[in-house]
Amino acid sequence: MGKVRSGVVKSMAKRLLAMYGDRFTANFDENKRLVSELTTIKAKHLRNRVAGYITRLVKLRMRAEERKEEATSAAT
Repeated sequence: MGKVRSGVVKSMAKRLLAMYGDRFTANFDENKRLVSELTTIKAKHLRNRVAGYITRLVKLRMRAEERKEEATSAAT
């Protein structure tokens, strides 16, 4: 089973990725700092959850791009 994340965390993370997607990386600490700068979240626990979910989404996006590149290079 996967981890359960509230709708607030997911929606905030997706909104931040849509607006500032190029600024986020696969590094949790950098994402945590960016979330602090870009939002007004006061709760450390919520900020860390949002940053963690953003990190996960960025890593998933990177893996998908790698698979796509492998598939195109294998096809040629």
